[in-house]
Amino acid sequence: MADNIVKLKPTRPCPICGKPSSQLFHPFCSARCADIDLNRWLSGAYVIPAKDEPEESEEDDVVIPGGAEDEDEF
Repeated sequence: MADNIVKLKPTRPCPICGKPSSQLFHPFCSARCADIDLNRWLSGAYVIPAKDEPEESEEDDVVIPGGAEDEDEF
């Protein structure tokens, strides 16, 4: 019966510890490594750094003549 088992996913190294991954916990090797990865996601350890851009002040706004602000002239 063990001869007809089909592996659906290739064995790759566990992204946490580097051991071969398990079909049961793919892509991790064990429940422990899967829990470590989940904790890293929940704690914010996996963050893409972003460059903060300064917000534009109201002085930089451009007023267009004949725009929506001039509708009271009727």
